[in-house]
Amino acid sequence: MATAVMRKTLKSIKPFVLRTLSSPNRHLSAVAAVGQPESNGPSSHFTFSSDGGEPDVQNKNTKDDNIYVKAPKTSPSSASSSSSVTMPESFTTGSIIGKRFYKQVTTREADDGNGWTVMLDYRTLKTPSKRPLKCPTLALAKAIAAEWEYQQTDGIRPFTMPLMLLSCTALERVPLTRPKIIEQLMAKFHQDLVFYRAPGDCDVTSGVLERQVEKMDPFLHWVESEFGFKPVVYSSFFGGKQEDGLANAIESFLKKTDDCELAAIDAIAAAAHSLIISIGIFRGRLQIEEAIELIRLEEDWQIDRWGLVEGGHDLDIADLRVQISSAAVFLGLSRRP
Repeated sequence: MATAVMRKTLKSIKPFVLRTLSSPNRHLSAVAAVGQPESNGPSSHFTFSSDGGEPDVQNKNTKDDNIYVKAPKTSPSSASSSSSVTMPESFTTGSIIGKRFYKQVTTREADDGNGWTVMLDYRTLKTPSKRPLKCPTLALAKAIAAEWEYQQTDGIRPFTMPLMLLSCTALERVPLTRPKIIEQLMAKFHQDLVFYRAPGDCDVTSGVLERQVEKMDPFLHWVESEFGFKPVVYSSFFGGKQEDGLANAIESFLKKTDDCELAAIDAIAAAAHSLIISIGIFRGRLQIEEAIELIRLEEDWQIDRWGLVEGGHDLDIADLRVQISSAAVFLGLSRRP
């Protein structure tokens, strides 16, 4: 079951998204938005009406925190005051959040002309905090639209929508917590994966060290040429200490990124356990497969020696590919030409 879920996840971000973006038969057009009520409180769940009927409101005296696909019978003034579908907070947890309630997914230019939005039928898509999901480029908006169009009728699965999740992160989390994100990235910088070297004084780890020297050292030479300071390698599990000049150069680089870039860098660094590998992808020094090879260098050596555990190693590899690939694709699509 887990293998089937991961395979569907991989298909959703690579073959499907690319096919959707390039297919001349898929029409992603702009449509007008219509009225829909919005609650004042935080969204917590959906009330869908797939057959065109009215949503079920059990208690009219309680605070209404449902999200309506079709507006309930209200006064004309309230029925014409809203224009969007808001994603609930549970969207970020990965659980199935409700049946597919829309037929067509389209894109349109934002009302203020700054960016692009995604439309579910004739309703503008919003983030869990009720902010308009505004993409910096049309390419990213179409990719997110492809993720929504891929959803099956029996349920909306956020774990098959990594670009949507990254967009919400860039719009909501990064602007509010940018200094904290950079602080957390820098806190783990000195223990970065690429700075570690396996001990070479025993047979168990000597093979790992040879691969690290072969694969990691050329990448560290690039880091030195890019930032002007030579990285320090170490063999301690407790990490080492990089030069202040290199740490300051990395921190200065992070502060110059925009919200989408920092969201992608943070996502890759979390999956790779390496800020430096994340920066390598950002600067174009590493391709996705090269980055994954460096991330899994030690574990792949162990697999070559002892064998692959089905249901364990293979799922880890699939999950890593999803996380790294989706963040790299998001980074590329969010960049304005």
